[in-house]
Parts: sequence; structure tokens; C-alpha cells
Amino acid sequence: MTVYDELVARGLIAQVTDEEEIKELINNGKATFYIGFDPTADSLHVGHFMALCLMKRLQMAGNKPIALIGGGTGMVGDPSGRTDMRQMMTPETIQHNCDCFKKQMSRFIDFSEGKALMVNNADWLLDLNYVELLREVGPHFSVNNMLRAECYKQRMEKGLSFLEFNYMIMQSYDFYELFRKYGCNMQFGGDDQWSNMLGGTELIRRKLGKDAYAMTITLLLNSEGKKMGKTQSGAVWLDPNKTSPFEFYQYWRNVGDADVLKCLRMLTFLPLEQIDEMDAWEGSQLNQAKEILAFELTKLVHGEEEATKAQESSRALFSGGNAADMPTAEIGEGDLRDGKIDIMGLLVAAGLCASRGEARRNVQQGGVSVNGEKVTDISAAYTPEEINAEDFVLRRGKKKYCKIIYK
Repeated sequence: MTVYDELVARGLIAQVTDEEEIKELINNGKATFYIGFDPTADSLHVGHFMALCLMKRLQMAGNKPIALIGGGTGMVGDPSGRTDMRQMMTPETIQHNCDCFKKQMSRFIDFSEGKALMVNNADWLLDLNYVELLREVGPHFSVNNMLRAECYKQRMEKGLSFLEFNYMIMQSYDFYELFRKYGCNMQFGGDDQWSNMLGGTELIRRKLGKDAYAMTITLLLNSEGKKMGKTQSGAVWLDPNKTSPFEFYQYWRNVGDADVLKCLRMLTFLPLEQIDEMDAWEGSQLNQAKEILAFELTKLVHGEEEATKAQESSRALFSGGNAADMPTAEIGEGDLRDGKIDIMGLLVAAGLCASRGEARRNVQQGGVSVNGEKVTDISAAYTPEEINAEDFVLRRGKKKYCKIIYK
């Protein structure tokens, strides 16, 4: 199986502009490709995961990745997939976020000795003269075509600012500059970026002539990858200070049955043959597949030691194993009543419930357990000795849990 065929088999490719040329470049390690990351936060999240794994996969096949940090485009903000305008960030915040991105990307991409590049589009976008840009780039863009782009159409009813309207031109200019400066001949992005990416290809051909060579590929980052990056409680970050390795592991351990094999194919580096064997798995075997997924991805982001600790702590939710890496909550003498703390007080002290009333309802509805045993009696109470005798794991529902420690 060729490199490109594997990308297709893993469900990564959604649309391409010239498949035969793209196959030739990728399969022979001749692609110099870029993926852009706007620094809207101080950490990447799992919505970026597919792009990072793809860059690693293609680099392993001899191709050269360029990680483009949007220090310039971040000044404007991408309107794609949004119903309102992004908050404006200061240059200092943008630079801080860019620095954080590079550290995290280095776990996926080898930036040594010319094997990959990390560049910031602030280096060329911030120095552009507005009138010069209008004259040099403006004639190559049709406003009619731009307004038909999906990233703009979805914003027209609620209002699209002129600031955001320029985003397509800026992203297109990025590809033009990367082509000129670094020989970048291919770009990847989510399917919500398709119009912006085609704009870059067209700009290169119009500015530099028909012989200028630029390819475009788009991935299922919008419909799949970006969906992976959000939970009910917000983003799942790659920074361990924002999302602990245990929480990261548990996020993937709790993916839906219908998604686990898809995630294994798209995001892990396990052989396809091994994943294909799991197609027939069902019932408890799917839980095993989820453990494999969670372990592989946690190892990729946080290292094998942290992945092992997270796996042991996750299993402790069900079997009372070592919960050393699980989120903890401390209680003290002030939380006790007559030498004990009742189950409702524990839930509130641990931050798993906002009030005793909410805690009461959860207990009565059968959604609370201690060390794997369901607690339905609201008068259940525990001494400090019972809490510290062994790992004391308090759980509310399927996804909220922590280890209680008395100090």
C-alpha cells in the first residue's frame, strides 16, 4: 500500500485538486506541504490532532512539513465555522500562544536539520502596504466568488465584518509566500477551508504563471477532527496543565462505540491490518478497543509513562486499581460533621456537584458511586480513616470523578 493509499484507507482525504500529481509527490517524498494553525489559545487541542498526526505520518514517509503559525492571520480571525467575530488579541498574547504551539508541535514533528520548518505569517503579513496589496493581489479575487464561499455564506445573515472578509486573501497570500520562499508545493486543511485554499492555488498561478506548481488537499478536519476537539465541558487541550494526562486519556476512553475504529484509523499509528481485525469486535471488546485508542494517543502526546499511569487510574474507576494519576480533591476537619462527611458533602467538596440539593438528586437517581459501588442512601457517611485507608474514588455519572484525600 502506498503512502497516499494509506491516507485514503484511514479516512483522512476528503477532496483533492489533482490526485495523480499529489500521489506522485507524496509517495516519493517530494511534497513540501503546510498546514496553518491560528494561535487563538495558548495550547493546541484535540481538534488539531488530525493535522498533527498527518504531518507526522507524511514526514515519516520523507516529505517535508511546514507548520505555519498564524501570527498575522490571528490578528484578524478566521470566520469559518463561527457565528460571531473572534475577540481581538494583543500582539503579546499572540506571540505567547505561538511559542506554546511550537513546544507542543515538537512532540509530533522533527524540526531538526531541515526536516521541517515552523514559520509565522506575521513575518510577511504585518509588513504589507495596504495599497500595494490591493494593487498586487486584489485584481486576482472576485468578490462574487468570495461571497459564494461557504465560510462567508454562513455569516451573511448575522453580519460579516470587512475585517474578516479579508481573511481569505490573507490565507491565499500565505500559500503564495510559502511557495516563493520555501518551495511549498502542497497545502492541507479542513473542508471548511476549501475556498481559502483554492484561492491560494489560483493566486500562485495568476501571479507566477501557468508553470507555477501548487497542489491543494483538504482533510475531514471540520466534520471529524474539530468535532473531536470539543466536549460538553469545553476543549480538550494538549497542554497537561489545562487537561491532565488522565483527563486526556479518559476523553478518548469515552468515545462512542461508532467512533472508536474511525479514531483508531485516523489518529493512531497502529497498522491498518491490526485495526481491521477489530471490525468484528463488539460488546466488551469495544471497551478494549477504546483502551487501546486512549493509550496510544496519550502516549503520543504525553509519553508512555504518563499513558500507563492514566490507564491504571482509569481502570481504578471500575476495579479499584492504582488511582495515582486521577484528579484529586482534598477535604479537612472543617468538612466533617460528628467526625464524618456524608456523601452529599463529599460531592460538593469534590466539585462534582454545585450544591447539596443537586448532590441529593444525583444520589437518589443512582448516579453516584464510591470505589465502584453505587451509593443510593443520602445518609451514607465516611470517616477520615475510611477515606485514607485506600484509594477513595468518588464518581458522579459516567465522566465526573476524582480521588478523595483527607488532610
